[in-house]
Amino acid sequence: MSGPDEGHQDRRLVSFSDIRAVHGPLVEVGGTTGVGWDEAVSLVRSDRESSDDTRHGLVLEVDHDTVTVQVLEGTGGIDPTRLAVTFAGEPYTVATGSGWLGRVCNGRGEPLDGGPPITGPSRAPVGGRPLNPVLRDSPVDPVLTGISVIDALTTLVRGQKLPIFSVPGLPHLTLATQIAAQANSGSTAFRVVFAGMGLTHAEISFVQDVLESRAGAGEIAVFVNAADDPAIERILTPRIALTVAESLAFDEDSDVLVIMSDMTSYAEAVREVSAARREVPSRRGYPGYLYSDLASLYERCGRIRGKQGSVTVLPILTMPAGDITHPVADLTGYITEGQIVLSSELDTRGVYPPVDVLSSLSRLMRNAAGGGRTRDDHLPLAAQVIAALSSARYATDLAQLLGDDALTDTEHRYLRFQRAFEDRVQRQGTAEARGLNATLDRAWSALAELPVRELTMIPDPLIERHLSDRAGRP
Repeated sequence: MSGPDEGHQDRRLVSFSDIRAVHGPLVEVGGTTGVGWDEAVSLVRSDRESSDDTRHGLVLEVDHDTVTVQVLEGTGGIDPTRLAVTFAGEPYTVATGSGWLGRVCNGRGEPLDGGPPITGPSRAPVGGRPLNPVLRDSPVDPVLTGISVIDALTTLVRGQKLPIFSVPGLPHLTLATQIAAQANSGSTAFRVVFAGMGLTHAEISFVQDVLESRAGAGEIAVFVNAADDPAIERILTPRIALTVAESLAFDEDSDVLVIMSDMTSYAEAVREVSAARREVPSRRGYPGYLYSDLASLYERCGRIRGKQGSVTVLPILTMPAGDITHPVADLTGYITEGQIVLSSELDTRGVYPPVDVLSSLSRLMRNAAGGGRTRDDHLPLAAQVIAALSSARYATDLAQLLGDDALTDTEHRYLRFQRAFEDRVQRQGTAEARGLNATLDRAWSALAELPVRELTMIPDPLIERHLSDRAGRP
């Protein structure tokens, strides 16, 4: 266990045994003095000499001499009359450094792979440290996922936070693990941190199988919180993952991609703790501070002036009933820089990945695409593809209303383009990694289905270079 007091016996340790209440995952301890917010806690039976059954927690609230502790392993089986609570005098910390790479751990950072506990040159609080906004650098340079529809049209940028909005039942976990397995930034020091929250045991096995190769290469750290683990652990999981990512990025100059799935499960754990604290609920039972809570995670990404490394965050969240106004999706949209939206309709037709291009956007794409970063034709090509897909959707709606015979020849060409785009660009194997050049060339081949006069967003020299056999033709 990467607990609060391993190897640090010189820290101030103060114990109290006035347990006033146990409700849900929370324990109220009375008669306390000198205890601070977010302080690390150990809980053990006071009548036992052995600490094998020690539980761990964090100080959630301090009210005069009463402290509320959230217990990471849950409070099941705790006897309040035989409990000693020890405060470590510092925030909950984990080891830093590259020792996490190649390891699979639970949501508290305990190894699940049979290896020894993770150690490092130093320790850092899981709550992170605020970054001076003046020292932040703008996100630049692409992180290529190997997924054509993402790399071509919603390019992920180093230092960006770009969420994937999904619906229960769609293959968002498959997409997340595929990106974790094959993403790269072109840097030799590229690392991935994967945080899975509320996963079934079958999903955990799937994640481990897909990421086994990258873990064996020492390029990824995996944290998995099972659905039957205490919900309170789910709140800690992304914080540990981001702390590890910050260490790799800003201490060891790595480009780190953090993938967090599913943030809706995380938010439900926050709601559960809020209910246990008897707080006044806000929208749909979530606490009023959900926005700032999510921001405290998402805003830990970025680049720092003078540092070579970066932290890029790709959170995945599911929208109940596909409701994009659901509080988790709604608030995430305010904090992050775009979104990738998955479509149930495309999934039903067997298109993988089922990305709804017209609902998706990477607001920082222009920082990382184009000449000198990807290819000089990337941005105009992406703009033309999106415009053509919009026209194809209009032609599809028109055909449904009036029939195919009512469409013009150009509208039929747009429908052919849409089919070509889905077949040549969007459809991709779940273990298939495509290079950006191959992706953009496929997009050009799809655009070849359209009359040249419709390619109004691409400069003529690019059309002549990539569609030379059709240049000058209508």
